[in-house]
Amino acid sequence: MIRGWYIGASGMNAQQNRLDAISNNLANVDTAGFKRDVSVSKSFSELLLRRTEADGVYKTSMGSADAAPVIGKLGLGVETNENFTEFEQGSFRATSSATDLALGGEGFFAVETPLGERYTRNGNFLLGKEGILETKDGYPLLGENGYIHVEDDKFMINEDGMIYSKEGEFIDRVRVVRFENDRYLKKMGNSLWSSNEISGDAFIAEGKERPKMLQGYMETSNVNVVNEMVRMIEVNRAYEANQKTIQSQDSMMSTLWTKVASVR
Repeated sequence: MIRGWYIGASGMNAQQNRLDAISNNLANVDTAGFKRDVSVSKSFSELLLRRTEADGVYKTSMGSADAAPVIGKLGLGVETNENFTEFEQGSFRATSSATDLALGGEGFFAVETPLGERYTRNGNFLLGKEGILETKDGYPLLGENGYIHVEDDKFMINEDGMIYSKEGEFIDRVRVVRFENDRYLKKMGNSLWSSNEISGDAFIAEGKERPKMLQGYMETSNVNVVNEMVRMIEVNRAYEANQKTIQSQDSMMSTLWTKVASVR
């Protein structure tokens, strides 16, 4: 019976992790370029239960052995396996700003931070005081030749990321990168990701691997509010079911202790 408490508690912990992911998704529904998180759970291996005393003896070619019939299986609960990000394409929203960029396909913008190069899908950039395109947090957007310097917001960017001044002079090309396993990128907050050994190093997207770039648009989050609310209801019901399981186990244990005490 005590095992039942731990099984129910493991289910509550797993549902709490799912709820945390859903809550974060809903909180960032209006964040440009945000990608929803998914919490995945897995069950522990089942325990095979057998009778401790044999019902009889069965014979084999080499002699005899005790029969210990199987009486059932017992689940050992559940645990959170991983939290991963779904990089599904978000919809596009038109803006009136020439500094807003969106990627139509797989890929990331590269920005320079105090911790090194980081990657983002949030194309809501601003023109800094020094004429450098940067994020709202002040991180410079990287081109293939370094920081992107523009005189004003009259520049033009084509689908390949080529930046031209209002006079038609070539300035730079926006650096767009991809990864071998982008699922394993690590979230750093503020719509930033960092690479690691599992995701592989960033490489510049070229040819068919390079997404189209849209100027004057922003990619919205890929969070569907209705779907997330439905998942939240499912989590709440599953959490309550595990809670009732623990309460039932506690009631059974209380009854057992009362009966044993009265017999003694």
